[in-house]
Amino acid sequence: MSDDVTILHPKVLLLSAGITTSVIFGYRFYKRYLRRIRTYLDLTPDILDNHIQLYGRVTRVGDGDNFRFYHTPGGVLAGWGWLRHVPTARSALKDETLMIRLSGIDAPERSHWGKPAQPLSEEALEWLKSYVNGRNVVITPYSIDQYKRVVARAQVWQWTGRKDVSAQMIKEGLAVVYESKVGAEFGIYEGWYRSLEAKAKKLKKGVWGLRKFQSPGAFKKMYYKS
Repeated sequence: MSDDVTILHPKVLLLSAGITTSVIFGYRFYKRYLRRIRTYLDLTPDILDNHIQLYGRVTRVGDGDNFRFYHTPGGVLAGWGWLRHVPTARSALKDETLMIRLSGIDAPERSHWGKPAQPLSEEALEWLKSYVNGRNVVITPYSIDQYKRVVARAQVWQWTGRKDVSAQMIKEGLAVVYESKVGAEFGIYEGWYRSLEAKAKKLKKGVWGLRKFQSPGAFKKMYYKS
């Protein structure tokens, strides 16, 4: 008595292997290039650890050093701007954006919860709005802070090429290099940021032209003690 054994034709085996490979490759391609990151919960360790760049649109600027980011994976090639569009209604954007905290910098503090505002805080906000709001940017995520914001480097396109938003704010004297190493993220750019700050200070740009300047870090310690 013998068991019946079904022997598949080599072409069938090759076809099956090809389909499996295509499915696996397709899923990996989708996951890496086409899957939308809607909230910080969608950021995998792989994205954060490898600083994988994300392309998207700034939908709102809330402060001098942070903004809302709507991920548009694949950009124009994936239909964004002609087949697919970034929503504009606040209700449609709910739970669909990342709060980005610009890496390496601190902008003057605005008035919150009855506390006074720092000089040039509104100027920093307006500058950031004019520079990135409604525009496409590339972010390089580093970490997620205690407020569930994504600490990231942001770059925006200008006619001379990509511009680092943090660096531009430092140049204008509308932000300073982040003081505390705890929770600060610089990527490989800390030395560059500090050299730009030294130049802005020498030229008395922005906050460095004030008669009496208190860093945002010192200001927060004074007014936001628990």
